[in-house]
Amino acid sequence: MIFNHKSVLLNETVDSLCVKPQGIYVDGTLGGGGHASEVAARLGDGGRLIGIDQDADAIAAASERLAPFGDKITVVRSNYERIAQVLDELEIPQVDGIYLDLGVSSFQLDTAERGFTYREDDAPLDMRMDQRNEQTAKDIVNTYSEMELYRIIRDYGEDRFAKNIAKHIVQARQKKEIETTGELTEIIRASIPAKVRATGGHPAKRTFQAIRIELNRELDVLEDSIDTMIERLAPGGRLSIITFHSLEDRIVKNRFRTNENPCICPPDFPVCVCGRKSRGRVITRKPILPTDQEMEENPRSKSAKLRVFEKS
Repeated sequence: MIFNHKSVLLNETVDSLCVKPQGIYVDGTLGGGGHASEVAARLGDGGRLIGIDQDADAIAAASERLAPFGDKITVVRSNYERIAQVLDELEIPQVDGIYLDLGVSSFQLDTAERGFTYREDDAPLDMRMDQRNEQTAKDIVNTYSEMELYRIIRDYGEDRFAKNIAKHIVQARQKKEIETTGELTEIIRASIPAKVRATGGHPAKRTFQAIRIELNRELDVLEDSIDTMIERLAPGGRLSIITFHSLEDRIVKNRFRTNENPCICPPDFPVCVCGRKSRGRVITRKPILPTDQEMEENPRSKSAKLRVFEKS
């Protein structure tokens, strides 16, 4: 199957990296290689791009797309949380730029058997970004306690009906194991008042997001990786991150701010005594957003935000 994915904030992201022809860059969420091909096109003979992705379909598609760039490109199947190990194995101490596109790819959403979408009825409850993982969304839905389900739907889906949805899931699975996206969608639909269903977006959207985030540890990986990525930047190097919901954006905003101003001294201290030094500066005081034209051409870009940090 063709890995279709329209790269969001393509020019804005690549421009934010200030690509040097001889530089070394890391694409931590390679996907179909849309951003990577634009970065690679700006590299000279000594330049290099390392593409990381945990999805086998993405690796295959990106490797084919980036093949014309030859040995400028190194593709690694891994999770960007292991970026330090990947760079160590490649004997690369520092890089000139790192970027992440944290959105679920169009391919993953549109390929029913991957189980990411609530718009298919007979798809298996999968949602794994790395197919090597043994746990699937089906395991979460059928084995998590009602309290655990409530917690993830409340915290990761930010759904005000989280408690009722969790209760309905547990009641339904006592009669029969929940196996498909369609079955789960119907359970969620029945958990939400008819008035809300009629006026709001798709009733299953937030719960599917929550289960996907929990399964793939998306927020933990992001939270735990930002400092490491900044550490591996050369002076003047940039970290650019595209987020798609408030939970991710909050993490990026806070980690960038802390790296810019890590001091923990009380505000009334005349001088800093904690000894924590700034590691750089936030380039984007406000996030870069898609243009009206991009949102019209690619509706999935509507919630995208790009934030950029520069290493000192």
